[in-house]
Amino acid sequence: MNTYDLRTFDPYEADFFFVPVYVSCNFSTVNGFPDIDHARSLLSSAVQLISKNYTFWNRSLGSDHIFVASHDYGACFHAMEDRAIDDGIPDFLKNSIILQTFGVNYKHPCQDVENVLIPPYIPSESVRMTLEKAPLIGNRDIMVFFGGKMEVHPKNISGKFYSKRVRTEIWRRYSGDRRFYLRRHRFAGYQAEIVRSVFCLCPLGWAPWSPRLVESVALGCIPVIIADGIRLPFPSAVKWPEISLTVAERNVGKLGRILEQVAATNLSTIQKNLWNPAVTRALLFNNHMQEGDATWQIIDSLYHKLDRSYRRSRVSSQ
Repeated sequence: MNTYDLRTFDPYEADFFFVPVYVSCNFSTVNGFPDIDHARSLLSSAVQLISKNYTFWNRSLGSDHIFVASHDYGACFHAMEDRAIDDGIPDFLKNSIILQTFGVNYKHPCQDVENVLIPPYIPSESVRMTLEKAPLIGNRDIMVFFGGKMEVHPKNISGKFYSKRVRTEIWRRYSGDRRFYLRRHRFAGYQAEIVRSVFCLCPLGWAPWSPRLVESVALGCIPVIIADGIRLPFPSAVKWPEISLTVAERNVGKLGRILEQVAATNLSTIQKNLWNPAVTRALLFNNHMQEGDATWQIIDSLYHKLDRSYRRSRVSSQ
């Protein structure tokens, strides 16, 4: 980042302060998933530490401080939407900027904070290695692919069903359809199957988003987004309507016909747009920031929030 003269070690010259608290570093011993029950207390202790030892939080009340919340429902820190809404965003974060993977295009308590919508992290090295074995513009012999959790009999959890039963309906309707290659779990050759596929289903889970959205784009498979109201990252850099398809949750039963129609009409146009290297670049993070990559897009988004910078407000008032 220093290559672009964006980072300073002098706090009095800084417009923003990044608070590196990684609450997903704890994992459940039951299922191996990130355990974020401790997120609020951990973040609270971090805010107490920096507000006690430095003047910069108190002078702006945290408005120029940045946190990451790459969880199902962002800074609400719970995987279940009703619990996330009930818990809400912690008061001590409500004045800050949140980099979050959760976003919808309607009012929602879990995005009721200054935020930048970011793509889920996919290792760029894994994408590169997959494409070395199977080129982006290669033979795609799978028409429709999905690999992931699909419950045949979804469990009723507090009146909620995983994926609103969308994934169950996909399995029920298309598991015997030769056009659809469906796997009920992720597996070792997951990315290799994506790069062989024309369309990749991206249905909601508990939350609207998932990493497979980025994997599909990076590996040249047209994402078929089935998550009503989802908001997608970096729309100025990634023209989502030109590289993806959106299917309403209620229309899952029409998937076969919809995709056949696209394949027979404007498939080549969508693929040409999707295979533009700038599109993938905008959604992937690199160890060292590159022009146009996901970190670059975040910095650009923050540039448009410079009115929150305490330093800038002091300079402009003098």
